[in-house]
Amino acid sequence: MAKVKEVFMKGVFCVCACFSVFAVALICVFLFANGLPAMREIGLWDFLSGKSWSPSSGVYGILPMILASIYVTAGAILIGVPTGILSAVFLVCFCPKWLYRILKPCVDLLAGIPSIVYGFFGLNVIVPAIRNIFGVSGSSMLAASLILGIMILPTITGVSESAIRAVPQSYYEGSLALGATHERSVFFSVVPAAKSGITAGVVLGVGRAIGETMAIVMVEGNQPIMPSGLLDGLRTMTANIMIEMGYATDLHRGALVATGVVLFVFIMAINLLVSLIKRKGGAGK
Repeated sequence: MAKVKEVFMKGVFCVCACFSVFAVALICVFLFANGLPAMREIGLWDFLSGKSWSPSSGVYGILPMILASIYVTAGAILIGVPTGILSAVFLVCFCPKWLYRILKPCVDLLAGIPSIVYGFFGLNVIVPAIRNIFGVSGSSMLAASLILGIMILPTITGVSESAIRAVPQSYYEGSLALGATHERSVFFSVVPAAKSGITAGVVLGVGRAIGETMAIVMVEGNQPIMPSGLLDGLRTMTANIMIEMGYATDLHRGALVATGVVLFVFIMAINLLVSLIKRKGGAGK
């Protein structure tokens, strides 16, 4: 009876794994089957390097959206990565137990807040603040970067915390035995030993940032033009797809699906980078 159960559960696990692979393959087939013909008709170079997006004129250039996605993600990294890593270090190495029981659920709660709520927060708090401080519209690259920086915090903090806790205690104790202070032992022995896990957390955070849609749409200004400054509006690839897919037809719709192909390639590259980092970290051990 036990052997039958074991065989049955192996079959269940195999079916689940195959379904996951099938779902990814199905998404790939849909995207490339519908996006590549549009790229071919528009012209790959014109599509990727074109500086103008005007479906009514038959012009489909997504360079402004590609740059907008990169710039906004870079801004989120500058805001979220140092904050997330230092938060993880504090939670593991410096936080009192009574405070940890309060802060840890709060960090986890950030991961469960819907994107639309972040968007409302940005629209009603961050955008008016930027408008009052700088005298601009407020919907801008800066607002989008701030929102994304907050949104990627739980991912970076959670993965970095796990990586730091996985470092053997002997690293810390050996540093203390050599005469280092608690702070030096943490930042020059423990944290460097966890760098592969921390880097993986950062890359996962970047993946979430570049794929975010709803919160960004509400604060970025939605202008399909070349990004020109922190305080100016822009439009990311995800926002472009969401805004126009509802009424797009024919080549316009194909161009949006092709934009999804470009975004998919970005995400796959990020996931590949995570795998390489984890493999390198494992080999280093």
